[in-house]
Amino acid sequence: MSESGRLLSLDAFRGLTVAAMVLVNNPGTWRAVYPPLRHAEWDGWTPADLVFPFFLFIVGVAIPLALGRRLSTGLPRSAVTVKIVRRSVIIFALGLLLHAIPHLDLATIRIPGVLQRIAVCYAVAALVFLWTGWRGQAGLTIALLLGYWAALTLVPVPGFGAGRLDPEGSLAAYLDRAVFGQHVWRTARVYDPEGLLSTLPAIATTLTGVLAGHWLRSGGSRRKIALGFAVAGIAGILVGELWNAWFPINKALWTSSYAVFTAGAALLVLAACYWLVEIRGHRAWTRPFVVLGVNALALFFLSSLVARLLIVVKVPGDAGRTPLHAWLYGHGFAPWASPLNASLAYAVAYLSLWLGVLWLLDRYHVRLTV
Repeated sequence: MSESGRLLSLDAFRGLTVAAMVLVNNPGTWRAVYPPLRHAEWDGWTPADLVFPFFLFIVGVAIPLALGRRLSTGLPRSAVTVKIVRRSVIIFALGLLLHAIPHLDLATIRIPGVLQRIAVCYAVAALVFLWTGWRGQAGLTIALLLGYWAALTLVPVPGFGAGRLDPEGSLAAYLDRAVFGQHVWRTARVYDPEGLLSTLPAIATTLTGVLAGHWLRSGGSRRKIALGFAVAGIAGILVGELWNAWFPINKALWTSSYAVFTAGAALLVLAACYWLVEIRGHRAWTRPFVVLGVNALALFFLSSLVARLLIVVKVPGDAGRTPLHAWLYGHGFAPWASPLNASLAYAVAYLSLWLGVLWLLDRYHVRLTV
């Protein structure tokens, strides 16, 4: 544990995850991105596809640690419930704010999104933790995964039939169009990767983290905790790969096999971080990631906001006024490196800029929380 009582290995894992998120989301140009930093076209996975489920898993792990401490002080469940709902509404609203920039169009503004999914998953998982025990949480996790599998493979979709798992014909895509209409991801228009039905297995991902948080608080030895994470992680990866034969691993649909596979991978990374930091005492490497991790949501929101503003702001260029992002990339990175390396260098520089900002805030003990 750190001096503040936080679990240092979890903060480092969170920082690693949000750092990867910034790298994946902010290349110099989308025309030149190394394959591991690109999402899979549809079925399958790349390292980039691990980032979001890792973040939701970490959100889940933190719930028993944070809310458990509040309950142990005698704070009524009703008061904790109010705090959970308030925080979730703020996170959801911040996600909508990002979608309203640069041009607010109430007729087409995207309602689902990354922050919106985080808000919903946090709210449901935290309330489930608050009012049930670990057995109920495990049962709900299994029910969500099996129920989602059954829904997507057995329920007939009007005009498409049952069992379609493509971008247009899946039950998840059909419900997104029916419920949100034009308020979906504008790149696809026929489905939303953070849509309504696919949020159910994402909640299961978060609840898997909650169960890991219970294991952290179980009172077992540190070696037993690390071993438990590693064994469960290997089992999750194997089950996810096996399930992939019938229900393909797919991030956009957040298939049950994807949820189990990525939860297993997250457990293995958590086991490694926990073993390195809490057991072996190797803490020096964690410093930059902890700085990022303790302000993870703020980093995601602010980095996304500034990235949008860099596109909105125009500066004089060779072909007239050009977005500031393109100007910075074209003048500061493209001239001295290959497109792939220049694009990656821009993303690394952008991440480094935010690390510097958050390091300064951390130096003065400023935490940007909701």
